Amino acid sequence: MGACWSNKIKADTTPLQTGVTSRSAGDEDPGISRVSDPATPRSETEILQSSNLKSFSFGELRSATRNFRPDSVLGGGGFGSVFKGWIDEHTFGPAKPGTGMIVAVKKLNQEGPQGHREWLAEINYLGHLHHPNLVRLIGFCLEDEQRLLVYEFMPRGSMENHLFRRGTYFQPLSWSHRVRVALGAARGLAFLHNSEPKVIYRDFKTSNILLDPNYNAKLSDFGLARDGPTDQKSHVSTRVMGTYGYAAPEYLATGRLTAKNDVYSFGVVLLEMLSGRRVIDKNKPQEQHNLVDWAKPYLTNKRRILHVMDARLQGQYSLDQAQMVAKLALGCLDAEPRLRPNMDDVVKELEQLSSRKHQHNRQHHQTSNCRESLLSGPQNNTAAGSLAYPRPSASPFFSKQ
Repeated sequence: MGACWSNKIKADTTPLQTGVTSRSAGDEDPGISRVSDPATPRSETEILQSSNLKSFSFGELRSATRNFRPDSVLGGGGFGSVFKGWIDEHTFGPAKPGTGMIVAVKKLNQEGPQGHREWLAEINYLGHLHHPNLVRLIGFCLEDEQRLLVYEFMPRGSMENHLFRRGTYFQPLSWSHRVRVALGAARGLAFLHNSEPKVIYRDFKTSNILLDPNYNAKLSDFGLARDGPTDQKSHVSTRVMGTYGYAAPEYLATGRLTAKNDVYSFGVVLLEMLSGRRVIDKNKPQEQHNLVDWAKPYLTNKRRILHVMDARLQGQYSLDQAQMVAKLALGCLDAEPRLRPNMDDVVKELEQLSSRKHQHNRQHHQTSNCRESLLSGPQNNTAAGSLAYPRPSASPFFSKQ
């Protein structure tokens, strides 16, 4: 779950809300599912009983994870450690390793910065919200002081690992996969912002974007999520929570939370995807410690943008594609919240980019075939003895690299 800037900072004391419907852009997509609950439970008992989730005993999860063995740890965060486990896919009872369904079991660290309220918030939202780009919450455990959550297993881990970690296990994400992940994450945020009541995620960052085997993105960690403003109010006043570098400046300054805070965070993640750099990196030269401050001047110029681009992506994108993402990131990072796009608009832009990407790939393939034919010699001559293809410089498929 998202970290806060001080371990002493706790979540807000306003009652939790549930009962959501959605009118997300793309509602026509049959792959998008929604749950509507007309009730608005507020108490802990009502939230747990209305969630339609499996209630696990601590013993069941201890057995499923082989007693929370250290070698089964998948990761961790402010909430605690995440363990790999196995359960029967029909009964959800514990299963032997290598059989049944793999799950991720998050176990609360009782001495950590987060606690019962964040645990309950996860159940509150993921127990009712269902979408292809939100991680599936299977169940929970509430037993004495133990607080656990059971999720679907995401085999490719987080986007953070693929962007920033070096090694043979985590391969750098290709341009194609980065666009795919960005679009999926944007759809997830758009779904939240179009729910009734609106849900503000409040902790959008690369470590909270999980990837399935096909690099489809799913948002995880809803411990800091909040219901958005209602009754025509412009914002929700909250204690400042989130992760440094991703939160919008106006939220840091005032504690006034709107959906445009998520949009700003999305712009930060787009910059990280373009550059392969962390938003805050003290190992860089001082002027490059803050990615947003350093990169912004380069994003407005079609040629200077190459200073920002991840060198590992060389040859995988066109300059127009890079500029399109840069322009979108700048819009999301606008200092004036009202000028930032909403997530529906972001989704449309990324869908256009994805379409151009496929067109660029087809064109690149045709160019390669054309060049191979030109180099293959006389067998490509027509009966009149002339080449069937124009000179490369005149070919509509030829582009200088």
